[in-house]
Amino acid sequence: MKSQAGFRRQFSFEFFPPRTPEAIGKLQTTRDRLARLKPDFFSVTFGAGGSTRELTFETVQEIHRVTGIEAVPHVSCIGTPLTTIREVLQRYKAAGIRHILALRGDLPSGTANYGELRYANELVDFIRRETGNAFHIEVAAYPEVHPQAPTLQEDLRNFKRKVDAGANAAITQYFYNADAYFRFVEDCERLGINIPITPGIMPIINYTQLVRFSDACGAEIPRWIIKRLRDFGDDRAAIRAFGVDVTTQLCARLLEQGAPGLHFYTMNQAEASEAIWRNLGLSAGEGRQAAAGRH
Repeated sequence: MKSQAGFRRQFSFEFFPPRTPEAIGKLQTTRDRLARLKPDFFSVTFGAGGSTRELTFETVQEIHRVTGIEAVPHVSCIGTPLTTIREVLQRYKAAGIRHILALRGDLPSGTANYGELRYANELVDFIRRETGNAFHIEVAAYPEVHPQAPTLQEDLRNFKRKVDAGANAAITQYFYNADAYFRFVEDCERLGINIPITPGIMPIINYTQLVRFSDACGAEIPRWIIKRLRDFGDDRAAIRAFGVDVTTQLCARLLEQGAPGLHFYTMNQAEASEAIWRNLGLSAGEGRQAAAGRH
């Protein structure tokens, strides 16, 4: 963890683009509440095969315009023509966006056309060739191994390819086993990887939803957590309280041992992330204050 302790902390929250008037209102409320914490940035997801391309762009623009906080769009490559990726990059650049999250992404259901770029390292390389250093590029990392990776070592090599292609930093898939993150960072250090690797945090607010997401992305839910959540049944308040407590303990351990911040997967809800923030004793603008203190 020596490499991570040298980077300044940054804190961020992730949203997905709303599709209905009700969802738009909900996200606006969530955005405004979390903006009071003055995070380093908000990120906005990108649908399979670029299905939310326009919504992502509009959401990023509105977040920055209303809050003044940096908004970071996800950009994925699989199933998307190079001409479209080039247009997306040019559009973000023209809009003053200088920070993106480059992902392989998923194909829309029933689609078999992978497109000209099939892996995230190819996308990072394309962005660098097209735009030079115009963008600060984040990529994804998988402390518990990508679900499609044949081996741990191959997954690490894939991550290194993204870094070697020009990635500046990484955000991990969420996890509940801190040791998986610590070992992943140590493995990266042995490979000479030296970029910030920010832990992704998924607050526990809904048992069924958590299991479904975890099955899809390969995140492991410890057996004792599953047992506790099942025992709560339909008691949503108990699930939320337990989830906030468990996730707070995870975040505290990560920060104590040198993690360079936290990235919260909010599911467009503010309450759990706010509660964890308060429990950790973080102040508004925590990451920015750390940056200012180094100058």
